[in-house]
Amino acid sequence: MENHLKIEFNKLLELASEEEIKVDFLKKLSELFPGEVIFSTSFSYEDQVVTHLIKDLDIDIFTLDTGRLFEQTYETWTASRAFFKKNIKAYYPDPEALQKFVSENGPDSFYQSVDQRKACCNIRKVQPLKQALKGYKVWITGLRSEHSVGRKQMPQLEWDADHQIIKFHPLLNWTTKQVEDYVQSHHLPYNYLHKKGFVSIGCAPCTRAIKEGEDFRAGRWWWEDADKKECGLHIHQ
Repeated sequence: MENHLKIEFNKLLELASEEEIKVDFLKKLSELFPGEVIFSTSFSYEDQVVTHLIKDLDIDIFTLDTGRLFEQTYETWTASRAFFKKNIKAYYPDPEALQKFVSENGPDSFYQSVDQRKACCNIRKVQPLKQALKGYKVWITGLRSEHSVGRKQMPQLEWDADHQIIKFHPLLNWTTKQVEDYVQSHHLPYNYLHKKGFVSIGCAPCTRAIKEGEDFRAGRWWWEDADKKECGLHIHQ
């Protein structure tokens, strides 16, 4: 399967150079891989834009419910189902693995060390992600280059060797203003925490509002060094 997908990935690169890959490439992907394209949403501004772009395409949508999301995130989830009229698959942590981890380490052990935090992310997010991507050939994300230093040189179309899947980031080169303007002009539902200084919204215990002048990711795992702020969902080769 890996070699077959790599061949298809190389064909995609031939279809469009990095400079030519635009948002409408989503339609091309849905046609080339019918029933095998999926989009991951956390109901952020970016994800709401992508959901609007694909609402009439043959692209599935899923979200990861870690069990510790903000109430506002669940409200946005409900509003999105009604607005886009598109099913959103939900994936959850393995109950036995989660029970063992919390029993042995406590409910908030992620504050104790980077290793503990990554272990929590692995159970609540990374492993469910692997389940969500099974059977698909293309993974669409809402990642943007402004999100973090590590994403500035990220290609818009890439091969994810860890998950053995083709990955496309349609909004990679969009600015924050472009995203916010799109949400407002199309009257899309959004997480109201964005209006309270929350920029990158994840689990409630691991997310805070950012202060003026702070980096985009400053509100995530704020007790850790900036270069460690990834949860393992997105590994770039």
